Amino acid sequence: MSQASALARVVGEIWRLRYARTVNRYVYRDPVSRLGMRANLADPYPTYARLREEGPFRRLRTGDLATAHHAICRDILRDRRFGVRVPGDRGPTEQPAQLVFDLGFLDRDEPDHARLRRLVAPAFSPKKMDSYRPVIERTAEQLLSGVGGSTFDLIGRYANPLPVTVITALLGVDAAESARITRHGSALVTAINGIRSIRHLRQLFLANTDLERMFNDLIARRRAEPGEDVVSTLVAAERGGSLTGYELYITCSLLLIAGFETTVNLIGNGVKALLDHPDQWAALRADPDLAPRAVEEILRWDPPVQNTYRIAHEEVELAGRRIPPGQGVVLLIGGAGRDPAAFEDPDRFDITRTGTPDHLAFSAGAHYCLGAPLARLEGEIALRHLVQRLPDLRRAGRTPMRPSFTLHGMRRMPVTSPATPSPVPA
Repeated sequence: MSQASALARVVGEIWRLRYARTVNRYVYRDPVSRLGMRANLADPYPTYARLREEGPFRRLRTGDLATAHHAICRDILRDRRFGVRVPGDRGPTEQPAQLVFDLGFLDRDEPDHARLRRLVAPAFSPKKMDSYRPVIERTAEQLLSGVGGSTFDLIGRYANPLPVTVITALLGVDAAESARITRHGSALVTAINGIRSIRHLRQLFLANTDLERMFNDLIARRRAEPGEDVVSTLVAAERGGSLTGYELYITCSLLLIAGFETTVNLIGNGVKALLDHPDQWAALRADPDLAPRAVEEILRWDPPVQNTYRIAHEEVELAGRRIPPGQGVVLLIGGAGRDPAAFEDPDRFDITRTGTPDHLAFSAGAHYCLGAPLARLEGEIALRHLVQRLPDLRRAGRTPMRPSFTLHGMRRMPVTSPATPSPVPA
């Protein structure tokens, strides 16, 4: 296929999907499609509650099934009879002309998923977590230096640069590239819910092209001079034939983007929830050691990733329904965290909550989030430093949402702290 033909095909697909999305939202009032509307981005939870009341599954206009029940979502995520791709499709082996963002091993079934995941897993071992802690602590302290007594954007000043600093150190990327990484990473994740326009496609293409150029330069340097970072490990695996050159690039890109985008939303959503519930902020302020439990409650109550997708690879009988091979299921994991069948008083935000089942914010089963330990550590340290250094923090303006119903978070969050910052205890 020529480049012009590929472009024409992509443009046609953009307009077809845009038309279908508009019809589904406004004519058929499809509930999942309407989650992407501006009015529902900030609070999708009433929609999830209505879907649960309708029964185990809801048939969507796309032909997919959707569920917001915790038990069903958990069972599907753990069931090897479901995958992330159509049965028999192992995903792209090189960058197609019409593709702007490949999710790497997140978008692969076995055996490719396990092979690629195994190569990256050592970077998230307990030993590595111990080595990352001083970097996160130091970064949090530096980012909060000088913000007392002023109004600032929590996302831009704190929630975003904290995980970016950590993931660039993990990958061995030059710290000077952090602004470039943030800009391109934030652009690429907007493709998760589809390409909205030709202008959007151009932005994605430019971001992907520049990010690919940056990683190709880094990979070339690591081939010449290996280090202790993840990219050096992947380069060695490529040399040994364990992954291809294309897989090397997309794995680096995935780690970079997944390594900061979701954590930005975890920190932002968490601080918003705490400040909107002053009793919970006061509880954390009185006992900063509650930070790990606060992170878990944030992940249940308002998770950064709201949904995921699975496809049946064989016939499955689940919740009284026969699910045929090839049937897609939208798993509304944001709704699963508020399921009253799983959580007592689920709409209550309570950082002292105990004795609950596992939330699904990091998925479950074979695709359980590899970076969960790092995200938890970053969230814990971010909250602890914030509540100790700025105990009188409060909101100071509107919090516009990002235009995605999958990655759930804010573009900005103005906050203010009238008091002089307090030193964080060692």
